Amino acid sequence: MDTSPGKSIFDLILWVEDRLRECEVAEPRREALFMLSHLMGIKPTELLRRFSHRMNGSKVAVLDEWIERRARCEPLQYILGQTEFWGLSFVVDASVLIPRPETEHLVEEALRLLRAMPPEEELRVCDLCTGCGCIAISIAREIPSARIVATDISPAALNMAHRNAELNMVEDRIRFLEGDLLSPLKDYRDTFHVMTTNPPYVRREELHDLQPEVRLYEPALALDGGEEGLSFTKAIVEKGPCYIRHGGYLVVEIGHGQKEAVVEMFEESDEFEQVWVRKDYSGIDRVVAGRRR
Repeated sequence: MDTSPGKSIFDLILWVEDRLRECEVAEPRREALFMLSHLMGIKPTELLRRFSHRMNGSKVAVLDEWIERRARCEPLQYILGQTEFWGLSFVVDASVLIPRPETEHLVEEALRLLRAMPPEEELRVCDLCTGCGCIAISIAREIPSARIVATDISPAALNMAHRNAELNMVEDRIRFLEGDLLSPLKDYRDTFHVMTTNPPYVRREELHDLQPEVRLYEPALALDGGEEGLSFTKAIVEKGPCYIRHGGYLVVEIGHGQKEAVVEMFEESDEFEQVWVRKDYSGIDRVVAGRRR
């Protein structure tokens, strides 16, 4: 498209949509609206009132670059450097997994458990494999009394999580610790009311079958769950309870078809007196939770 000044928003939406459709993007209209709204600094719904607004050539050139990147299967969230989760804004890049809507079910379950606890208590929460920090930050925004420890093995991910905590104004209530799974928690035995985790849970042999947006761009460190996809989950269920208060909870996100194996892990650990499963809106078993004896 000619990048000279004067192209209307309406024309640009059609142009971007056509280009994305040629690239076989699944939802070209939706992504076109997100690109235009992000470039203008407004919400996608506000574009409807600005169809006649004119955009200069330099901004059209940015759109052209974004389309080229999207044609190479780079996720839209990485291109824009931003995504939403739990109604909050998060900055993201290729150092962190892009938050999925399904993970909001884990947040919902953790909040349900925390809100049932005595209101006078200062609630302690731990989020393992925090990535961009979406779980820890969402809980901190919803529970002002919560004090949260969030861990990750990746320094780059922790840097991103800290930026997101500042962006969402909860940095004073989250402590970020670098280390492998539970290793940073040696000073936190019997501490947490709720421990959450969305660990890597893709079977190693299935990594090459993932969508190109995931396989080529998202960090393998946040995806590879070992031969059976459950290496990290098993370690957390076995060793995590000693950091949870008696009567506290472990809440774990799981992959498709993993319910039976993960429930069995909980039941065989002898640390949990209750274990239950929560489905997502598609009817897929998404969260396994247990109450420490």
